[in-house]
Amino acid sequence: PESKTISHLYAYIITAILMLVSCSQKIGYNSVDAGKFAAIIQKANKIQVVDVRTPDEFNEGHLPGAVNIDVNGTDFAEQIKKLDKKVPVAVYCRSGRRSKLAADQLVNSGYTVTELDGGIISWQGEIEK
Repeated sequence: PESKTISHLYAYIITAILMLVSCSQKIGYNSVDAGKFAAIIQKANKIQVVDVRTPDEFNEGHLPGAVNIDVNGTDFAEQIKKLDKKVPVAVYCRSGRRSKLAADQLVNSGYTVTELDGGIISWQGEIEK
């Protein structure tokens, strides 16, 4: 009975340590609100603004100067290779879910990424069609 209690204690400690380690890992990109996102894309000398929504959503209205690379498109991984790895990427979608997926993929491919938390629906700035 005592050895069973000790093994349960060890299991608990190991689980707690793993939880702490996994919670402290950096996501690899900056996720910012609309105000900070606007400041970043306006202040940046050079930045690549990428809209990861569908082409139809993009055509309904997008941030000025944005390029459209659909994160759910079959060629997303191929399309992002056309971006310049030396220039930061500012990525957004409608609500922030798809842009987080895209940001992960971009970071894993070697890009420096800022993601618009809340997506274009939180955007207060100019929209072009």
